[in-house]
Amino acid sequence: MSSDENDSVQTEADPWQDDERLVEYFGAAWPQVEAFHRLLTDEGVLRGLVGPREVPRLWERHLLNSAAVVPFLPVTGRIVDIGSGAGLPGVVVAALRPEAEVVLLEPMERRIDWLNEVVETLGLSNAVVTRGRAEDLHGELRADAVTARAVAPLDRLYRWALPLLGKGGVLVALKGARAQDEVEAGARWAKKLGGGPAEVISASTIDGAEQTTVVRVVREAERGVR
Repeated sequence: MSSDENDSVQTEADPWQDDERLVEYFGAAWPQVEAFHRLLTDEGVLRGLVGPREVPRLWERHLLNSAAVVPFLPVTGRIVDIGSGAGLPGVVVAALRPEAEVVLLEPMERRIDWLNEVVETLGLSNAVVTRGRAEDLHGELRADAVTARAVAPLDRLYRWALPLLGKGGVLVALKGARAQDEVEAGARWAKKLGGGPAEVISASTIDGAEQTTVVRVVREAERGVR
């Protein structure tokens, strides 16, 4: 990247940065979410967890995008965020669901270090950082809900996530424009693993922000692949 490109990235403003509706939307979670935004803007970029060009889009495309999943999650119980990475959506979920235990599941050590620092800095007492892969924890880690963002196509995600859920547990995945195609491609795996019909939902947060595509699947029966 040239110095001119660097300057343009650094000087581009986030149109949501001083929008008072953010404070109202996040409510009691605002101090933690705002502090998380600062960490992502600074240390997140330095550590390569957030691209510099994403900084002016953090609120809309990352933090509000992550928050869009929360209404589809239980208020209590255990929520597992698969492939938590920089903490999206898991850290935002933990801030907005303080009565739930939120497991930030991540296999990479450098990201585990980051997540531990974030959890400590934000005082997220309900968040548990766990190193590992979902598929290696089947039968050990149980969840009432599983979240995932930009981790894998649904056919693979079903194989990782659904075995973590008991009957009635829910997988809520943040997806993009090809969500319906992924639903159709993964339908066989969802059925084999006890998943019910997938719902593709356009979720809103604040007026004017991009809608988020959410795929929601309830596990109707506990069974493995036959």
